This record gives sequence, structure tokens and C-alpha cells, in this order.
Amino acid sequence: MAEYKKKRCKYLIVMGCLVQRYYEDLIKLFPEVDLFIKIDEYDKLWSKIEDLLKRDIVEKAKTKTIKKISEIKPLPMPKYEEFLDRVVTTGKNYAYLKIGEGCSNKCTYCAIPYIRGPFVSRKMEDILDEAEMLSKKGIKELIVIAQDTTKYGIDIYGESKLAELLEKLSKIKGIEWIRFLYSYPEGITEELIETVANNKKISKYFDIPIQHISNLNRKTSKENITKLVNNIKEQIPNVTLRTSLIVGFPGETRENFEELLEFVKTTKFDKLGTFMYSKEDGTPAAKLPEQVHGNTKKSRYNKIMEVQQKISKEILKNKIGNTYKVLIEDMSFDGKYFIGRTMQDVPEEDGLVYIKNDGKVNENEVLNNFVNCKIENVSNYDLIGIII
Repeated sequence: MAEYKKKRCKYLIVMGCLVQRYYEDLIKLFPEVDLFIKIDEYDKLWSKIEDLLKRDIVEKAKTKTIKKISEIKPLPMPKYEEFLDRVVTTGKNYAYLKIGEGCSNKCTYCAIPYIRGPFVSRKMEDILDEAEMLSKKGIKELIVIAQDTTKYGIDIYGESKLAELLEKLSKIKGIEWIRFLYSYPEGITEELIETVANNKKISKYFDIPIQHISNLNRKTSKENITKLVNNIKEQIPNVTLRTSLIVGFPGETRENFEELLEFVKTTKFDKLGTFMYSKEDGTPAAKLPEQVHGNTKKSRYNKIMEVQQKISKEILKNKIGNTYKVLIEDMSFDGKYFIGRTMQDVPEEDGLVYIKNDGKVNENEVLNNFVNCKIENVSNYDLIGIII
């Protein structure tokens, strides 16, 4: 971008997590950058940009360098509050609803707590006010997010309030689908499972990042995770389970990996993502001995994903003949298909439903609305069906 700037841009502005953590290093490494903005300076974003634009042109010509304008504040970050006049950038149908900032889990491989600080919950009334505002804008689906949604409320109410929050969100008129993402296994309560099972507006979907299944100095155990998964499946027979795994963590033996692979085969997660461990500067795991070779990580990654691809296809094939409520959000470029999602599909992450456009329905009536769709076929991670 610095090279691109020379002939095509007037200013280069860098902002985000990297700046928050490595500000002092970045200003030395990249003198071409005109302005660095940390996460905890977002409330001053426009004033900083205006200051940049007002900078003395003569002084700039003399020095041939640009001063850095920044009012750097040390971590921890201040508490985060959403603005009710936020701009929704995800289209007409769904919006993300952040219920907390930061993370207190302090996983040995992760740098997020060093960047965003400990978990801080938003007040429930503020979240509900924002949700009301979104519903009035026509939003049909809320995606409740935080680094760990199961931690919501513990810091300000003394206990997890996620289940209660989901119930209150479901009472908002106009909101038809609600989902929550990133619920760590040790924080999933019986109350939360019952709430998901019994509330028609809440997606029967758990995104549980377990990372691994071997008992390698972790906050939970294989036995507890297995018990949790079986409990969820028993109480919610049509549940969709998603997880995230890490292969190649320092000290991961062949036996550890084989145990993980067998767990994937037997549990049959509906959705699964795998990451190869990589060192994050300053984290405890980066200093551990027995770092796993890159080729070994890649091989283990490929094995996991090969197994999961077969599982996913098998699960999708079992949906042929079933009818689902689908939210139509787009059309294919040739107009032959409407494109939508079921309640069990997270936007941008999970599969889509392609519905044949037979010309019998008015596309203006279908787009951004719900239809009943019968599944006739599958393709990779997607479903193909017809409107009934």
C-alpha cells in the first residue's frame, strides 16, 4: 500500500488490532503511513482525519515527512458502547449484535486479550435498545457475537445472562431469527440449552470452538466435551453443531492427533473449520518447546478436512426431500437461481440454498423474504431446491 500510495493516493491511514498492539514498532517501520489509529481511539477517528487534512502544506514540503497525529492511551481498553445510529453494512436482512468486547479466557495461543483487554459486557438494556432500532430498520435476523458469548453478564451481573438476553431479544417484533456465535464448552449451561431447544426464534445452532480433544492442560476435558455434545444432541435432535480445531499445537504427538481425528469421525460435526497453529508474538505457546514442523501441520490439516468433507456431504444428502424455511437474499448472475439460507446457516460461513427460478414467482416478492423450499439435490456444501 505504501508503494501504491506514491502515485495513486494522497494519504495512507492504518488502523485496527495491529496498531493497538504494535504502535511504537509500526511508526518506525512505516514512515510512509500518514496516520495510525488504535482501537481505543475510534471515537476520535474523524477529528484525527480532519487534523491530518489540515496539516500545514508548507511544513510538509519542507520536511518531506508527515508527523504522526495520535493521542496514544495505554491498555486496558475503555469499555465499549455501540452507537444507536450505527450503519448496517450487511444488507437488508441481518445484522451483527455485539454484546461484549475483549476476552478473559487467556488461551495460550491467542493474542486477543493482549490487544482488546479482558471481557467487558454491555448493559442488557443498551443491547435491547439497539436490537429494537435494528428491527425498525427492517432487520429480520440478529447474530449475537462476542469473543465468548457464554461469558456475557458475568462481569456486571455476577452470572451468565446469555439465555435471558436471547429470550428478551426473541420478544422484539420483526425479529424472526436469532443466533449466537462462539460459545466455549465450559460456559454452555443447561439453561442455555433449554432456551435454544424451546424458543422457535432461536436457531438450533451451537458454534463451540473446542480447539482439540486431547487433555493437554486445558480448561475442559475430552470427557466433559463428549458429555456436552451428547447432551445437546439429546435435547435438540435437529441441532447443528459447528466447531473450530487447531492442529500442530506445540507438543501435539501423533497419538494426540489420531485421538482428535477419531473424535471428528465419531462426533460428525455438521460444520467444522481447522487451523494450523502459528506463533503469536508474546503468547505463552510461542515459547513452548516441541514446536511441530510445518509439513506435519499441513498433513494433519489435510487429513482432518478430508474426513470432514465426507461427513458434510453425508449430512447434506440426508436433507434431500426435506422442506425448510429459507431467507432469499440474492439471485445468481444469470437469473436461474434464487440464493438463500436456512436458519441453520451462518452468513458468509456456511452453505447456501440455490432455488430454481421457474419464472412462476415474482422476484421482487421473493427477494429479502422467506419461502418454503423442498431440497432436491446437494452440491459440495450447498443445497439445491424448489419453492413449494
